[in-house]
Amino acid sequence: MSSLQTIHDIPVLMCAAEGEPIAAVADALDFIGNASYQGAQWVVIPAERFGDDFFRLRTRVAGEIVQKFAQYRMGMVVLGDISRHTEASSALRDFVRECNRGRQTWFLADAGELAQRLAP
Repeated sequence: MSSLQTIHDIPVLMCAAEGEPIAAVADALDFIGNASYQGAQWVVIPAERFGDDFFRLRTRVAGEIVQKFAQYRMGMVVLGDISRHTEASSALRDFVRECNRGRQTWFLADAGELAQRLAP
């Protein structure tokens, strides 16, 4: 279940923590399509919805999913604690840091951090 919310006048599709895991580009396309249909500019996906392969960069799952969101000009937020993954991989830490510098894909701890990032 997903719900459309407005944060600082920006439409955001907030995805539920429960549901099918996001393991491939096809899964991401479902979120992009749903978000576009509802008029969202950002999709917020709880970190627990992603399989471990997403957090292992060598699988290329994260890169492919992030690229698909960028291709459709849809912002993506991975929301929640991913410290167990970043502690195990310096490459993932670097990837997260680079993503968080941009305006397309963010890895954020909680909804408060999301509201700060979307503030004008």
